[in-house]
Amino acid sequence: MLPEFPRAVCRNAPTHPCKPLRSGHPQHMTGRDGGPQAYDAGLYVPEGVDLQGLRDAAASCHGCPLYQHATQTVFGFGDVSARVVLVGEQPGDQEDRRGRPFVGPAGGVLMRAIDEAGIDPAETYVTNAVKHFKFQQAGRGKRRLHKAPGVREMAACKPWLAAELRLIEPEVVVALGATAGRSLLGSEFRVTKQRGMVLPMPPLDGDGDEMARGALVATIHPSAVLRAEGADRAEVYAGLVSDLKVAARLLSER
Repeated sequence: MLPEFPRAVCRNAPTHPCKPLRSGHPQHMTGRDGGPQAYDAGLYVPEGVDLQGLRDAAASCHGCPLYQHATQTVFGFGDVSARVVLVGEQPGDQEDRRGRPFVGPAGGVLMRAIDEAGIDPAETYVTNAVKHFKFQQAGRGKRRLHKAPGVREMAACKPWLAAELRLIEPEVVVALGATAGRSLLGSEFRVTKQRGMVLPMPPLDGDGDEMARGALVATIHPSAVLRAEGADRAEVYAGLVSDLKVAARLLSER
């Protein structure tokens, strides 16, 4: 059986209002008929709502074509008072079916690594840069295979991630893998070069007008541990824990 999040992580009854994003109303977009599809979830992000309000609104997001084939939106999970926000790439197959991030094998690796790094799981909030599962079918009736989200899909979904971060205002953000890093830091981000470093949080509005609080630490996605073979797996896992310890030290200093 796959590990579940501790109950303390599952609190999600915030009372703080969400800081406003831009105004606007969802525009009509072509559905499953293959017609033109806009790439902008910002029109679906409500103003002045709490975390549950964001989650409820995200359930109806058609901000990019990925909603057409995914089972559901997989929004972030955790408490509005979390000190650490862990940002992954996108939901996997199990996350898509169950509606929560990091409940599959990679989530089990992540929870174990967080614990070993000295981060209290009750002080974490987990989410993804992209909220819908992108996949390709391995033959008719076969299992769904992960397919990395593209630049337009990352950009389209960024308003949801920005809204989460504005509302939670974490002390530390951990970018898990290349997609999360590029969503937050831009296309020049390279996880191999910048992992384990303490970086300033970039502006959430994309143009530098809105300064973000806290620090950012990048590391590999926990699925990289699962892909490693033999003796390499222990080394890759140790690297993940080492990077997370950087985030843990930041928390201890605050």
